[in-house]
Amino acid sequence: MYKNLAGRAVLAWAAACFLTPAFSQPQASKEPLKIGFVYVTPVTDAGWVRQHEEGRKAVDAALGGKVSTTFVENVPEGTDAERVIRDLAQQGHRLIFTPSFGYMEPTLKVARDFPGVKFESITGYKTAPNVATANARYYEGRYLAGIAAGRMTRTNIAGYVAGFPIPEVLQGINAFTLGMRSVNPHAKVVVVWLNEWFDPPKERDAAMALFNQNADVIAFHTGSTAVMAAAQERGKLAVAYHSDMRKIAPDAQIVAVTHQWGGYYTERARAVLDGSWKSGNVWGGVKEGMIRVGDFGRKVPKAVQQEVLARQQDIAAGRLQPFRAVAADVRDNEGHVVIARGAQLNDAQILKMNWLVEGVQGRVGR
Repeated sequence: MYKNLAGRAVLAWAAACFLTPAFSQPQASKEPLKIGFVYVTPVTDAGWVRQHEEGRKAVDAALGGKVSTTFVENVPEGTDAERVIRDLAQQGHRLIFTPSFGYMEPTLKVARDFPGVKFESITGYKTAPNVATANARYYEGRYLAGIAAGRMTRTNIAGYVAGFPIPEVLQGINAFTLGMRSVNPHAKVVVVWLNEWFDPPKERDAAMALFNQNADVIAFHTGSTAVMAAAQERGKLAVAYHSDMRKIAPDAQIVAVTHQWGGYYTERARAVLDGSWKSGNVWGGVKEGMIRVGDFGRKVPKAVQQEVLARQQDIAAGRLQPFRAVAADVRDNEGHVVIARGAQLNDAQILKMNWLVEGVQGRVGR
């Protein structure tokens, strides 16, 4: 009996000496989640990349020491993008955002080699187990900007400088025109195609050509602030895109359609941190806070501002859908019915849009 008690005492002593300290030692601090961002142009004061950079900063502000973010700017689409994305994965980044359509295929290729890394292909449409996609309903903001343009124009002619004739751009042109004509049935929109996303001299030249065709308000779907600067120079009006551009065009800007990525980026980073991240496809707009119209210029009357903001609330609440035909058929600019009265386009139809609405002067890609 005494022998067994002695043996137990020895075991207890050993446990106290060797086991207890292990539990009393502080746990090693968890390494922050490394997050990488890849940008297709330099980070400028305004524009597409600026809004994603603001999104990155929002992640830092929201999550603090839980994350460590970095970015690589001015990365061309294609092989350079694949190299940069691969480098970020090799450097231990566990979440990588690639916000440019041309990054989609390079992202997928790298993702196959790094199954433990989560990727977010922004504006892409192909997913994988570790690749999610996200985009915004930019056309909702375009419709609202069209309302402002329709109220502000005096010539009833708006210009539109467009990059490439992909569905996203066609959605924007058509929604802008429908918004404009909802308050000004005589309005027309003249489109100039650049077949470039970022070429400031060409953007400026296109804007000047449109002003010479009697356009007194202009919108654009390109990457720089050149169109806004041209409007300021000529004493015309313009709709800012991606960012608030009043610093560049304080007299010209009537309204800005801004992209808000901070909420989405922060949510996805949190999901990686807590282990709930899943692949998927998000297409959010005004309701989700990914698109916002505001930042009115000083020339815009309060009544117009209030009207635009009220319609923004209608879109958020689902009372207004830009591609819904309420009072009459919606036709393309060749006379074909594209939305029958009482109907509205579904997401699949919007995503495949290949026509220009009545009121647009121009053809797809020309």
